Amino acid sequence: MSGPPRLFDRTLHRQRLTRAARGYAGFLKRRAAEDIVERLGAVRREFPVAVDLGARDGAFARALAGSETAAKVGLLIETDLSGAMLAGRAGARLVADEERLPFAPQSLDLVVSSLALHWTNDLVGALIQIRQALKPDGLFIGAILGGATLTELRTALTEAELELRGGAGPRVSPFADTLDAAHLLQRAGFALPVADVDRVTVRYDHALALMADLRAMGETSVLVEGAGRPLTRALIARAAEIYAARFAQADGRIPATFEILTLTGWTPHESQPQPLRPGSAKTRLADALGTKEQSAGEKAGR
Repeated sequence: MSGPPRLFDRTLHRQRLTRAARGYAGFLKRRAAEDIVERLGAVRREFPVAVDLGARDGAFARALAGSETAAKVGLLIETDLSGAMLAGRAGARLVADEERLPFAPQSLDLVVSSLALHWTNDLVGALIQIRQALKPDGLFIGAILGGATLTELRTALTEAELELRGGAGPRVSPFADTLDAAHLLQRAGFALPVADVDRVTVRYDHALALMADLRAMGETSVLVEGAGRPLTRALIARAAEIYAARFAQADGRIPATFEILTLTGWTPHESQPQPLRPGSAKTRLADALGTKEQSAGEKAGR
């Protein structure tokens, strides 16, 4: 059997992350990491061993250290696809590919990941590996970019390429939507799955400033399809013109949409709430509604 389609060039992604490590633009990462720490604060549990997948510049560790939630987390292991992202700071660190996790089964109490897993070729496969690495009743909280991310840039690039080349290929990665995210957790075997969305609008003076930020985040496209059709200066310039014409606001600045989907799931455990078996209800629906029960063949009175 063939595996999942290869959407992303992971070697190129590692190279882009290594380049971005020299001046990482971490404002979205920081937002997602702080949100995860806040969510952990509401969980009445302790997590002796935790892993941050795709730690990048350590935003989660910093947010955790500055909160009361830090007392709940024992050992925190930071991982990243690029060793350059982990260099120069203390703590347990490990270069690891999110597609091939190195952790033993049922060895972790908590796994978090902020804005890294959307670059995996098989997201369900990565989630399954995370579930397997977690102990029963272990917790996963992950943030990925969602389907509305960079809709403006996608539109401008597509229109520019159609105009200049007579055809357009994918330039912005495909992202999951909220319903997809919840289903992904279920398919991976997580219990009590929850997915919600945080939509962020960032304003720029020019489309080139947005592209520079994406480069500094390590978030530029590494799609396998379209790799042979590089962006030219003329194409970028035309896309910037279309972006401004279509989306510029009253003050001339342009918006860029980023949608952050946060996924929460627990590894199954007998202590968790379980759905009732069909036919096991102890109260009749008619009693609950305060109405008279009717048989299937009895017509309601007028």
